[in-house]
Amino acid sequence: MQLKLLDSAKLKKINQNYIYDTLEFLLSNNQFFGIVCKTSYTNFNPPLPKSIMDNFQDRVLFMIAKYSFESAILAEDSFSFEAGFGRENFGSTVNLPLLAIQEIIVENRPILVNFFSPIKKETKIQNSMEKLLQNPQNQKLLKKKK
Repeated sequence: MQLKLLDSAKLKKINQNYIYDTLEFLLSNNQFFGIVCKTSYTNFNPPLPKSIMDNFQDRVLFMIAKYSFESAILAEDSFSFEAGFGRENFGSTVNLPLLAIQEIIVENRPILVNFFSPIKKETKIQNSMEKLLQNPQNQKLLKKKK
């Protein structure tokens, strides 16, 4: 099997669906669980204080139980939940793409392992001058100014 095939968007989508189905099953059966996630893809709203973020490494384990479980929202390509962090129990909503979940754990046993990274959405960023010059009217204005 070619390595390029393993990185295909279609195979990632299959794995994303598997993660979705597993989470949906656990949530619908009221089963608490843990998820190991890549922190680089994890968003916190409001952002966590630096003192808490400094304790995170490349991956972090979240236990989805009690209030985090009750607040969990599963979407087609993302998962979110509310949690408290640190001694102060700083409240934040955690949101991450499904493919950022590397493991799902139930009762200290991994039931799902994911080796894929989230699907990169292609965005073409241009600097403002390039964007400005795309319009012929703007080009004329700049020529007159010289």
